[in-house]
Amino acid sequence: MGFGGISVWQLLIILLIVIMLFGTKRLKGLGSDLGDAIKGFRKSMGTDEEKPSVEEKPGQTIDAQARKVEEPTKKD
Repeated sequence: MGFGGISVWQLLIILLIVIMLFGTKRLKGLGSDLGDAIKGFRKSMGTDEEKPSVEEKPGQTIDAQARKVEEPTKKD
């Protein structure tokens, strides 16, 4: 059973009908517009400003060389 009593086959048939009615180009444009709207909403809510970017983070760099660590020998 699928979502709310709708089976997978019924969802596939609905998807096929939607693609036939609107076409893939219009659906692609609709998806892009929806993504832009979500980005705009997040930006207006200020969620992007709360996360510091990589440039704003204070950090330290460590100059080091990698070396092979040998396994300790077992003493029996």
